[in-house]
Amino acid sequence: MSDRAVGQTGRVLAVCVVHAERELPAKVSRVGRTAIDKRPAPGRIRAHALGLAGDHVCNTKDHGGIHQAVYAYADEDARRWGAELDRDLAHGWFGENLRVSGLPVSDAVVGERWSIGDALLEVSAPRVPCATFGHVSGETHWVKRFTLRADTGAYLRVLTEGSIGAGDEVRVEHIPDHGVTVRDVFTGADPDRLRLLLTAEPTISDDIRMQIARHARRWPERTDA
Repeated sequence: MSDRAVGQTGRVLAVCVVHAERELPAKVSRVGRTAIDKRPAPGRIRAHALGLAGDHVCNTKDHGGIHQAVYAYADEDARRWGAELDRDLAHGWFGENLRVSGLPVSDAVVGERWSIGDALLEVSAPRVPCATFGHVSGETHWVKRFTLRADTGAYLRVLTEGSIGAGDEVRVEHIPDHGVTVRDVFTGADPDRLRLLLTAEPTISDDIRMQIARHARRWPERTDA
């Protein structure tokens, strides 16, 4: 269960958008290119319904859209990874749009709302690591390691468009009563809570419903019905 509270605050350390597209081998991506190379952008960046101004995705089948408009990652998690990997993981290394400090991003509740600058965003989903992420990381078995840690970061929907900049406060404005976090959705460890999410949170995407369905196929059949 999340211990988050309305009014809790964090801070945006960097707002990142695409620096340059990278080519990918066919065994990694059928699209052949990726926009995962994000770098900090100067000034204030407009958050639109489909993402940040100046940002884009190459694989529009698996990435992007209103439920994956903005991706946030916790600086605390990035620092822990950096210490483990013995390397500096610069802002944008995880392909994130927002590097955030002071909030446990992976434990945000699905449907939780954050005000940042004059924008309002809603937590929508965990990040699911893909082969592209593994390839560009340069780390052995990176997808498996990232999956086991389950510090996924969070995708955000843009409810109110506005500008966001480094140094902005991130303020938690609303937390749904169901308490199901992005980590819960990613790990599928609590079947009853995920079933609750299907009925309690009207904003969840079809991708989340499919993710819960995949978890359900490995849950034991209930015998107490």
